[in-house]
Amino acid sequence: MWRRKKWMIVAALAAVVVIVGGVIGGVAYAQTSQPAKPPATNPGKDLADRVATILGTDQAKTEAAFAQAEKDMQNNAAKSCLDKLVQAGKMTQTDENNYLTWLQSRPQTASGQNIPLPGGRGFGFRGGFRGFPGKGGTPPPIPSPTK
Repeated sequence: MWRRKKWMIVAALAAVVVIVGGVIGGVAYAQTSQPAKPPATNPGKDLADRVATILGTDQAKTEAAFAQAEKDMQNNAAKSCLDKLVQAGKMTQTDENNYLTWLQSRPQTASGQNIPLPGGRGFGFRGGFRGFPGKGGTPPPIPSPTK
């Protein structure tokens, strides 16, 4: 019986030592000076600035070229995906043309980027796109310009 009590007392004392050591270590760590984090930068803007410097061109022109290249790549990827759906018979050529027209006429945000596709992830699965069903579906209506 005495042995059992002795081990319980030793275990309790060890737990107290570990807890107190953790608290004291945490307080000491919190009081050490942490180096300030560098301000967040836009890596795309930095890249455009470096490319503009290397080419000796204006940064605004370089950023516009990057934006145009990005838009072209997105359009080519969408066209490639839609072409595969047409070849698989899950979409008609008319549906593809209508969707591409809608995709290219999307409004842009203040930063010049297109508003994301519905669903947040772009292209979906199972024979269609998020917000745009596969075979027999129609794209969302294109808003008419207001006067």
